[in-house]
Amino acid sequence: MALHIQPTIAGLVGLSPRLALLGAVIFAAFLYVHDVRQRPNVTGAVWLPVIWVVLMGSKSIPQWLHILHIPIPIGSQEEGNPSEAFVHSMLIIGGLYVLNKRVVSLSKVFENNGWLMAFLLYCFVAILWSDFPFVAFKRWIKLLGHPIMALVILTEPDPDEALVTLIKRSAYFLMTASILVIKYYPNIGMRYDDWSGVPINVGIAQSKNHLGGGCMVLGLFLYWHFLRVWRADKSKARRDELRLVGLLLVMIGWLLHKSHDATATLCLLIGIGLIFLTGRRWIAKEFIGTYVLIALVGLLICEFEFGILDRVGHLTGHLATLLGRKELWRECLAIDTNPVFGAGYDSFWLGDRLRVLSEGRPWTPNEAHNGYLEIYLNLGWVGVFMLFALIIATFRRIRLELFRNPDWGRFELAFLAALVFYNLTEATFRGFSLTFFIFFIITMEYPVAEQEPASNLYERDRLKEEEGFVFVHK
Repeated sequence: MALHIQPTIAGLVGLSPRLALLGAVIFAAFLYVHDVRQRPNVTGAVWLPVIWVVLMGSKSIPQWLHILHIPIPIGSQEEGNPSEAFVHSMLIIGGLYVLNKRVVSLSKVFENNGWLMAFLLYCFVAILWSDFPFVAFKRWIKLLGHPIMALVILTEPDPDEALVTLIKRSAYFLMTASILVIKYYPNIGMRYDDWSGVPINVGIAQSKNHLGGGCMVLGLFLYWHFLRVWRADKSKARRDELRLVGLLLVMIGWLLHKSHDATATLCLLIGIGLIFLTGRRWIAKEFIGTYVLIALVGLLICEFEFGILDRVGHLTGHLATLLGRKELWRECLAIDTNPVFGAGYDSFWLGDRLRVLSEGRPWTPNEAHNGYLEIYLNLGWVGVFMLFALIIATFRRIRLELFRNPDWGRFELAFLAALVFYNLTEATFRGFSLTFFIFFIITMEYPVAEQEPASNLYERDRLKEEEGFVFVHK
């Protein structure tokens, strides 16, 4: 069905919107065909988490159907949308089918991921005191898609190559489509900011923060992957991979610039800085916990003494946005909820509470714009404690990974740091969030059969021009 959209920047490079759309389709198809022709050591099941990531990084299914002029009810905040629920359910069922065929042991999942399983179980128990238990239950089922899709990746023949394939295949569509709609279809790629009312670029994402967060996650992983490829022996495969990943990083950088998402940009730089620092020989990895503790104490002192958060907001030109968030935080805390157990799993932004917080605003808030506050509102201090316990448990495992497999440990540490800081002004420890999904991947462990050493795999594949890169991190 044709898109009846009036472009405003179509003449910039002399292409009509239809030609630009055709070119983008051909370009993305070329990337996918090139990826498949490399014959990576992954199964077709990897497409399930790829679709999962693409859905998280783009507009909702009802929004896409509306853009395509397919009449469909949008649904309410409480009930959701039937079409979206159907697609997510099919993906989850497909993931469970794959895990069942692979004879994944549930006991091993619990044994190796104690704090994560405890957190998920507490979220399930918190459904009991929700004002909307059926809505909370459906949202909890949707949350289970994260560990299911993570296990699909972790139980692949080569989990490491599967993760690289997941990120690249997701980026092919998300980045190409976002650039296309920003430049040629502004009715899709732009919207008005909730805080300031000015037009902003969102690409195919639901908001500028949504776009920025996706760029942060994909950009950090691809930067890490680029460094891995750079250190490999020179070959045609290495050269082609560097060109491909370099192109994707340029696209991500352009989109991050267009989104004007200061939080995502800052967190990406923090992650890149950590990847660089932890790769230096003069950084004693046995003291990484001490370094982190000193950094956290220093940041807390700077915030309490100098208000560093406000200063950063002022320097980046986002002080008004930050002040708006702080006002929302105060109003959220003023709402009467159980401080120990919260309002129930993912239930705070429903019913009377949502109506109260929407009064006097031209937009309807649906998150606290702070991941820790979001957990407190929904799960209380118990939930906050369990979240921090999970983060600490993940950090302790990463410390060991820095000795067992330094390269992968560097990415895990960088992503964890970026995630922790990102949630100071965004709420991504919840629901259908790309950053939350990647957190599941880095925090989950599942024993797999021993893989052939990466060096042997590379020497084998280097002899075949059509073969690509294979990296192992576990």
